[in-house]
Amino acid sequence: MLTQRSGLIVWVNDLKPAKNLERFGSIHYMSKKMHYVVMYIHADKLDETVRNIQKLPYVKKVERSFRNEIKTEYSRNVPDKTRSYTV
Repeated sequence: MLTQRSGLIVWVNDLKPAKNLERFGSIHYMSKKMHYVVMYIHADKLDETVRNIQKLPYVKKVERSFRNEIKTEYSRNVPDKTRSYTV
């Protein structure tokens, strides 16, 4: 059974201690240039985990990812114009 996950973007001062974020969830990506970490955590523990991450000394800001709330199923209401042209 799949558990619901939520994405977090954690802005950090330094990436060396940011590796310790692994204890809160799974790290998906770490940007060396822009100093942020993309990670996934369990959705039912979201608020508690965000509070704990914000208390860490090397964390600047924590943002929630809204990717799972974006509509990904599209309807085709516009007719296909490529079929109306004939040679």
